[in-house]
Amino acid sequence: MTPLTVLDLVPISSGSTAGQALRNSVDLARRAEEFGYARYWVAEHHLNPGVAGTSPAVVLALTAAATSTIRLGSGAVQMGHRTALSTVEEFGLLDAVHPGRFDLGLGRSGGKPREPAPASAPAPHASNGLLIPARFSYAQLLASPRVALQRRLLQLPNAQPQDYADQVDDVLALLAGTYQSDGEEAHVVPGDGTELELWILGSSGGESATVAGRRGLRFAANYHVSPATVLEAVEGYRAAFRPSAELERPYVSVSADVVVAETDATARELATGYGPWVHSIRTALGAIPFPTPDEARAHRWTDDDRQLVADRVDTQFVGTPAQVADQLELLRDATGADELIITTITHDHTDRVRSYALLAEEWHGR
Repeated sequence: MTPLTVLDLVPISSGSTAGQALRNSVDLARRAEEFGYARYWVAEHHLNPGVAGTSPAVVLALTAAATSTIRLGSGAVQMGHRTALSTVEEFGLLDAVHPGRFDLGLGRSGGKPREPAPASAPAPHASNGLLIPARFSYAQLLASPRVALQRRLLQLPNAQPQDYADQVDDVLALLAGTYQSDGEEAHVVPGDGTELELWILGSSGGESATVAGRRGLRFAANYHVSPATVLEAVEGYRAAFRPSAELERPYVSVSADVVVAETDATARELATGYGPWVHSIRTALGAIPFPTPDEARAHRWTDDDRQLVADRVDTQFVGTPAQVADQLELLRDATGADELIITTITHDHTDRVRSYALLAEEWHGR
């Protein structure tokens, strides 16, 4: 059976607090271990009123202390405002206390802008039954003053992000204990020789997919963030893949946004807040605290607003355990995924845990 991973954004629900969101995430990691999920990953986001996951290493330290067997990882560390050394040091500290349990997922986010989208984006279509929507343009979002503010606050004055491929090479060398520069060696303690499982995360067939493939690393593609480009992402990775000491063949994980409940109607009620939540992200306001269904229904929509979030809303898998598992099988088969990453957000923490429990029971029974 294809393994399932939990991706947690550490969401803050309306009326709640960041502290409660962190306690909920620790509980979710513990429960995910009980449910049989293979991994528990956390994302990195900044300046979002409704997301408390600003530091993957800190959240993972909290969850590691509450779990014992599930693998823990970053999905992903944003390398645009980090150095290879600071990243290896953080995860080296984690591994020193909880050895052999961590995945280090690296992303390009937070630095250089994404590659521009093609001038003419393909129309929505189905691939092996999987919906591939029209491509979303991030140009307006990335040009927003809020994104510029985030970059200013995350980066030192006049600092320029290092070339991503060079960063990945530096991480690999520091982990292996082979880093040299101008004849000098650098050894990270703790971190040197740490057996972290390294992943590259990407949303297109561009630099991230190419770097992952050419270095022979594991690759995670984001259907839940950029569903229009998931196929080009996995195809680009596989085309670039070269066997390494760690991997003889390509290894792909693909993400999906999921809400599961006992009935289709209940699941759709729980997912009502997803549209306004995505809208807040796409308009550069920053993710709002996740609304209740009633709060979400009070949102005033224009046709342009609906179009802005259509690709994400239309590709969210919502329904009964059997319905969602069927959709996940389509995603796996269309992408050839070796693993699937499940991210679920509901207003109530109990409903979110229940969603993961129901899906695991259905998936493991197939």
